[in-house]
Amino acid sequence: MTTVDATPASLDAWLEQHGEGLIALRRNMHAHPELSGEEHATTELVEERLRLAGLTPRRLAVGTGLVCDLLPASSSDDRRPVALRADLDALAMADDKDVPYASQNAGVSHACGHDVHTTVVLGAGLYFAHHLDELPGPVRLVFQPAEERVPGGALDAIADGAIAGVDAIVGLHCEPKLDVGSVGLKAGAISSAADMAVITLAGPGGHTARPELTVDLVALAARLVAELPSGVAQRLDDPAEVKIVFGSLHAGDAANVIPTHGVLKASIRTPSLAVWEDLPQLVTDEIARIVAGTGAVADVDYTHGVPPVVNDATVTDRLRTAAAGVADTVVTVEQSWGGDDFAWFTRQIPGTYVRLGVRTPGGPTLDLHAGHFDVDERAIELGVRLLVAAVSEHFATTR
Repeated sequence: MTTVDATPASLDAWLEQHGEGLIALRRNMHAHPELSGEEHATTELVEERLRLAGLTPRRLAVGTGLVCDLLPASSSDDRRPVALRADLDALAMADDKDVPYASQNAGVSHACGHDVHTTVVLGAGLYFAHHLDELPGPVRLVFQPAEERVPGGALDAIADGAIAGVDAIVGLHCEPKLDVGSVGLKAGAISSAADMAVITLAGPGGHTARPELTVDLVALAARLVAELPSGVAQRLDDPAEVKIVFGSLHAGDAANVIPTHGVLKASIRTPSLAVWEDLPQLVTDEIARIVAGTGAVADVDYTHGVPPVVNDATVTDRLRTAAAGVADTVVTVEQSWGGDDFAWFTRQIPGTYVRLGVRTPGGPTLDLHAGHFDVDERAIELGVRLLVAAVSEHFATTR
């Protein structure tokens, strides 16, 4: 495989001039996070930066998110573009950090690193926009909304032509288990399928002094939390291939009243594509078994979410070569139990999802989806270098 110059002098100079600005941009987004489908200000911010660089981004039809094509200075290049993808949305949770750039939007936080992903892809795009003479082939920037909303805004982007005609796609995700300077890669499945179920229970209610005369919905909800995960697992050939975790349970308001309604919300995950296809029926059947004979009625709203992200071996090999020229360390990572709608892209075209180390060496591991999550911002520069090198490597090997 051909190795390209992963760190052109122009990139060094550009990052020296604009690196602090990229960090400021990330902090701006971190302080002003927006929920899935509501990323209007974030979309406007990215669009403004692209237009100032002389580019012509296009809004997605859903109103948030955008795509932007960059073409080499030579108009004779008719090769298919490589896409770089970022996600714009934040999580519905509090930001618990005591930092100047903490979230100013109550109950919303960039606790998954999407602000970093957006900054890195935008940074690579802005570098290329100012050095079109060095752009080795056409590039498409994809800033998608609603990654955190099942089944994901990637489907909206795809429906709007975001990857139409694209040869391959590359995305990256913050990895708090890797030190800054490190890049994690894996050919094949790198994430897991992620579904969601909302279980609504109904019963006649009553007095807590006489639970035997009614349906104790709180006790039934507790049974579901305790028995559903193991019950579904026992229906599989390999019980270890499913994780069911309840993130929300609400039933009643008073200590002496048995409620008439209860709602439970669970995430359901599997690393297996085959198991994923069967999970809706397995879960609903097991819920029916647990509730049967209790006198309660259970309504199950099962959302078949995202499949595993499956990284293409060839694209991953190109990224490994690119990473070797810019990262301190390149490691092979394990398949994660986390889900990501980047999976919808890799079901359509070859692609790879990269893990970008964001942990300060010697510092604590600040887990994703936690209120204290933050990154070592030196990862932004590495991310830009990696994507620039990835684009160069792609076109060096697809002439």
